[in-house]
Order: sequence, then C-alpha cells, then structure tokens
Amino acid sequence: MKLPWRMRFGIFMAPFHKIGENPTASLQRDLDLIAWLDHLDFDEAYVGEHHSGGWENITDPAVFIAAAAQQTRTIKLGTGVTSLPYHHPLNVADRMVLLDHLTRGRIILGVGPGALPSDAMMYGIDHSMLRPRMEESLGVIIRLLDGETVNHKSDWFELNDARLHVLPYSRPRLPIAVAGVQTPAGPTAAGKYGVGLIAIASTVFGGLGDYAGMWRTAEEAAAEAGQTISREDWRITMPLFIAESKKEAINDIKDWFLECERSYIEDIVGRPHKPGGGAIEPLIESGLAIVGTPDDAIKQIERLQEASGGFGGLLAIGYEWTTNEKIRHSYELLARYVAPHFQGTLEGPVLSGELVASKAAEANVRRQAATVKAFEDAGKAVTEEMRASLS
Repeated sequence: MKLPWRMRFGIFMAPFHKIGENPTASLQRDLDLIAWLDHLDFDEAYVGEHHSGGWENITDPAVFIAAAAQQTRTIKLGTGVTSLPYHHPLNVADRMVLLDHLTRGRIILGVGPGALPSDAMMYGIDHSMLRPRMEESLGVIIRLLDGETVNHKSDWFELNDARLHVLPYSRPRLPIAVAGVQTPAGPTAAGKYGVGLIAIASTVFGGLGDYAGMWRTAEEAAAEAGQTISREDWRITMPLFIAESKKEAINDIKDWFLECERSYIEDIVGRPHKPGGGAIEPLIESGLAIVGTPDDAIKQIERLQEASGGFGGLLAIGYEWTTNEKIRHSYELLARYVAPHFQGTLEGPVLSGELVASKAAEANVRRQAATVKAFEDAGKAVTEEMRASLS
C-alpha cells in the first residue's frame, strides 16, 4: 500500500438541495460552506455542473468558482465536474485559464461526460456519445493548455489553427482530473492522458465500490499510452458525516438520505428502486459511507486506504442532510481530529510531549535546585515551608 505524505481532504459539492427551498439562499449556503472549509484549512472543493432535476442547482461551476474565489484564500477550487460534451473545448480551456490567473493557481479542471441523462436529452445528445466525446474533448483541451496550435475537425466541434492567447498560470500544467463512476471510461481516460482521477464509485451513484479495480484500469491505460499516473492525484468521494457519537450521526442524516434516494435518485433521475435502498446503515457497514465519530472516521479511512492500495485525497460528498450548524460542525471535527491523523501534523506535538514527559522528573529537580540557589544567591534563607512548596 502506498500512502501520500500528506493526504488531502475536501468536498465534492454537486450540490444537493431539496426542491421547495429558496435556490438563492441555498447557493449562498454553498458559498459560505466553502469559505468555512477554507477557514478550516481544507485542501480542495469541487463544484458540479447540472442542468435539470432541481436538486443539483449549480449550472456553471466556473461562474460559481469565480464567486467562491473571492471569499477564500488557500483552498483549491475544482470543477466537479465540467461536462465536456456540452461545451466547445476551446471555451473550456479559456475559462479555466482565466480562473487560474484570477486565483493565482488555485484551479483544478475536473471533467466528465455528464451525469444526468436528462441533461443530455435537453442538449439533443445521444447518451452513448457522451463518453467518447468527453475523451475526444479532453485530448484537445490538454493540447491547448500545453500551448499547442490545434487543428481538429470533429462531428460536433472544429478548431482551425486554434491556440490559447493566455497560457495557464499553473506550471507545468493546470491540474486535471477525470471522474470515474460505473464504466472504465473515466479511469481509462485518466491513464491515457496521465492526469488525476476522481473516483465516484460509491454505490450511492451507481458505482460498484471497487476502488482497487478502478485504479488498476487507470494504470493499465497509462502503461499502454506510455504515461505515468500517481496515487497522489487520485481522489475518492464518499458520503461522510461526523458527530460526537455514531448514533447521533446516523440519526441526524438518515431521514434526509432516505428522502434523497426516493425523491431524487428514484423519482427524478429514474434509477430503479432497490430493496433497502436509501438506508444509510448498510452503506456504513459495507464501508461505502463514513458516518460516526472522529475515531470511526479514522478507522474507516484506514480500511479504505488498505482496500484501495492507497489514494491521495478524500472528498466528502456535499449533502445538505441536516442543519447548517451540524454540517459545519461535522467538517470542523474532520479538520480538527481526523485530517491531522493522515497529514503528519500530529507527529511533532506527540513526540515532543512524550519526550518532555519522559524527562519531567529530572526537569522538576533542576527547577527546584535553581529556585533554591536564586534565594541563596540573594542572601535569603529558604524555609522548609518554601522547600515544600517547590516540590
């Protein structure tokens, strides 16, 4: 198992807001949450692109990121993901480069084929064409970002002596990651082009939960294309919620999660009903959701690292499954007690504390002797009562 020297933590914000709530207010809560994560020293925040269904109501992640960038300092901001078949690749590259400069290098281009069949239907795109178009577009975007002049004629876009007139701020390349859910298309594209991978393999989204298999697919594609990929650039998304007790955590989110499965995943997205579907407890027990105390989260992340062979980042799926206060508290617990366990920040304080504790008796004797000497050097008598107070 290969572990990163500093594991990254972040959010994968579709987002998920129930129909019937004020969309303006929900978008403001999303911005406020990313600002809170930045305050807590989270590493990354990814923002989705969806055009139908009512729940995932951010339609342009680049515009949202521009707003979030003004309220944050260090957190990296990624598209989670840009649905490439819905955009001309030159426009995608241009937008990302502009954001890259405006944020001084805090941008990650996350790409995918488009998750919702209803989006593709509105665009008039056959669903079977989404993945091939994503891969075709990605290849062109990488060439543009690398400063090439591109000529490319496709059945859905054309480029004639096209090049970016402003190159990325980030060097050697603006970071890119491909989303992978059910099929080998995402991992294969990540390997073929030597870019990062975002595993959305949780069964919540129809994935198989086979993280190790997903990475093997990416490695095989990289080897075939003569590319190298790093587990450091592999992020895994996961339903994640932390509270003071496991019972409290489950009770806080289970009703909302069930409603999301019934009202959105089944009724709107159209996935078939599964017996027991929508219950969070089976996902927790099978390791496909992290819900409980900080200690529970640490143990589950360790198991996930072991099962996957090692990955570089964990992204909490941005469910709005309880009150704003409890959601913010969950991320605070993650930042204070879980993330440091995987980022090497506890080693110094722990080792220093152990070292000082091992020498505490000797240090106390020296302190007492120095205090007595100070009195004696001043010509003052040290009474037995004073000696007793020094012990």
